Amino acid sequence: MADIQGHQPVGDAIISANDLCLAFETRDGTVEALRNVSLDIGRGEFVSLIGPSGCGKTTFLRVVAALEAPTSGSVSVKGMTPDDARRARAYGYVFQAAGLYPWRTVAANVRLPLEIMGYSRSEREKRVRNALDLVELSAFGGRYPWQLSGGMQQRVSIARALAFDAEILLMDEPFGALDEIVRDRLNEQLLALWRKTGMTVLFVTHSIPEAVHLSTKIVVMSPRPGRITSVIDSPLPPERPLEIRDTPEFIKVAQGVRLGLREGHIGD
Repeated sequence: MADIQGHQPVGDAIISANDLCLAFETRDGTVEALRNVSLDIGRGEFVSLIGPSGCGKTTFLRVVAALEAPTSGSVSVKGMTPDDARRARAYGYVFQAAGLYPWRTVAANVRLPLEIMGYSRSEREKRVRNALDLVELSAFGGRYPWQLSGGMQQRVSIARALAFDAEILLMDEPFGALDEIVRDRLNEQLLALWRKTGMTVLFVTHSIPEAVHLSTKIVVMSPRPGRITSVIDSPLPPERPLEIRDTPEFIKVAQGVRLGLREGHIGD
């Protein structure tokens, strides 16, 4: 486990948070969602945020995406503020639900952000083809969302996030509602996509096996107020078939994550 005290920003970090705090005002008083969160994510890393429900994982992701404003502290994305990074189309965002428009075909759903961004017709079509090919859905461009399984719908939402060549992919527990068999298959496909594109991925999950299987780095968060209790660097190789989950190396990392979660509860 990495020492999380005395945070020093990494010079080549593509995402960097320093002493980030965020509090919400409610009718029942102030709710402290994040407290003194400091984290650096290097270019090309696959980083998972894991912790109990309500610990601030999604809130942190939303701050990176400029969907929430911190109370104090700072966040930079590719050396920019999150808002400037949003304008620069530095990241794609994949939500928990696919959020596809049922009256638009698969291709038309992927094409939507490109239409909003003003890409030419020929460029839009080329990017849609490439994005669907990346998620292995080239043959389904003419289908409608209701004709697809839940896992395929999530792959369409990933294609939509990839269509404009963002360097960073922000993913908010995209496979949480799927059954284990489909989830395992999508984990494999996501790893293949990450290796192929070299993207930086920030991924929210509640699943220890999923976090260990996917990540180069696992960030363990405490119950509210959300704090980072440990950062675990994975020794696993880039090629990770499902069978790797039975290896001693995988089990050791999973035990470290489980211990970090337990310590976070004890500290709280």
